[in-house]
Amino acid sequence: MAAKSGGFPSRDQAIVRELAARVMELATSEEYEARRQRWRDVNERRRPDRAPVWCRPAGVWSQIISQDALQCTDPLCRSVEYTLRQHLYKDWVGDDHIVEPWWGVGAVWKCDAEHTWGLPTHVSTGTTELGGFRYHHPIETPEDYERIRVPEFTCDLEETERAASRMADLLGEVMPVRMTGSPPLGPQLSVYLEQLRGMAPMMEDMAFRPELVHRAMAKLTEGVLRAQRAAEDSGILTTNHHEPMFCSDPLNEPPTDGPVGLHNLWVAANSQEFDQVSPAMQEEFLLNYQKVLFQQFGAVQYGCCENLTTKTEIVLRIPNLRIFVCSFWTDLNEVIEACGGNYTIMWRQSSTQVTMPEDLEEHRQHLESGLKRLQGHYYQVVLRELETLWGRRERLREWARLAIGIAEKYA
Repeated sequence: MAAKSGGFPSRDQAIVRELAARVMELATSEEYEARRQRWRDVNERRRPDRAPVWCRPAGVWSQIISQDALQCTDPLCRSVEYTLRQHLYKDWVGDDHIVEPWWGVGAVWKCDAEHTWGLPTHVSTGTTELGGFRYHHPIETPEDYERIRVPEFTCDLEETERAASRMADLLGEVMPVRMTGSPPLGPQLSVYLEQLRGMAPMMEDMAFRPELVHRAMAKLTEGVLRAQRAAEDSGILTTNHHEPMFCSDPLNEPPTDGPVGLHNLWVAANSQEFDQVSPAMQEEFLLNYQKVLFQQFGAVQYGCCENLTTKTEIVLRIPNLRIFVCSFWTDLNEVIEACGGNYTIMWRQSSTQVTMPEDLEEHRQHLESGLKRLQGHYYQVVLRELETLWGRRERLREWARLAIGIAEKYA
């Protein structure tokens, strides 16, 4: 066995450091700084040189970088190698991917109970080879709602420091290591409720047992608020305005040598589980609770794959809203009219339209039509939720070139 350095196999450490050096070169390049400026401009509602274009491979990473392609043997080294190779792949794709010249080690949180909300979620009842899944929902009767508990979180600073020190040993002087901190829970209230109750029963309860849903949402909101306060009080929060999609100028003048607050951070949330719920019921059972959480933050990104065509009015009432996510199923004209020049529009693309056809002609027409209408507005072009490339390994690179070319045309 090869000699170990810092507790890691020397060959693994050499592989990781070589990859990290390549990523550092990209992160500190003029090209990546130009990309950051593009993101900052559009999210600060300044006119960028063109709209930023970005894709998130998500479920297709296994088709891009297989476990067999990794060279490290140590589990931590393999995970770091995997992340670094992802950054290098995204550079090959050529979209507006950005990465900072440091490695972030997230704060370690401890919950006071085995299950966050007092009930076991994510208990699998079946999966498929293609990634399909089904979970058991622990709230099976209206009476089970009373079993929801409000969690308490504490930050394990010693464990966090150990993780950061171990990563520093691995990367050495090639890439700096920073601790990053964010709340252990986010404002994804509809996600938590669906995991506990299930989609159909959840919607039935809103119609016939509304008091139970309100009580549950109040508990979930209290739990997220406590998690937010625990993060802020612990002094571990770090700014997140350097990430793709909501890269921006610093929010609310964060301190240079002290802990930051929630008001210095971006937060993202959505209402996917409420796609088929009316605007009035979505506001009553979801948004009114999410707003309590949103107002703590400096800027909000809202939406994902849901159709918000009839809900623009209630979404625009979100405090500190900065980015309106217009999914492929949301009427772009409605969003443009509602947002005007007051918000940044994240225009999401259909992964099916991009990956399944033999060529991108249909998608080219779609982009041409949309970006022509978006001309003069502040917007991003984003492709996410990919689950397969259908064997077309060049497709994301082709898409990036196409989208960037049309974005330049209508800059």
